[in-house]
Amino acid sequence: MTLAEAEVCKDYIIKDVHIEDEDLSAFLFRLGCYAGENITVISRKNKNCVVAIKDARYNIDNHLAEAIIV
Repeated sequence: MTLAEAEVCKDYIIKDVHIEDEDLSAFLFRLGCYAGENITVISRKNKNCVVAIKDARYNIDNHLAEAIIV
């Protein structure tokens, strides 16, 4: 399942991140978005979702959420 399909307020573990753009992949890694890390969808609004990774919250679009496998 992708993060775009994940339920709000439920904890998940990232299994993989499938993204071709190396810069974006490195950016996600710096945020803590990599395999084995916990992630929670806090809310969804329009075409974005707010996620919690470690002790921070980030707003990501659905295209990016579809690249994160949980």
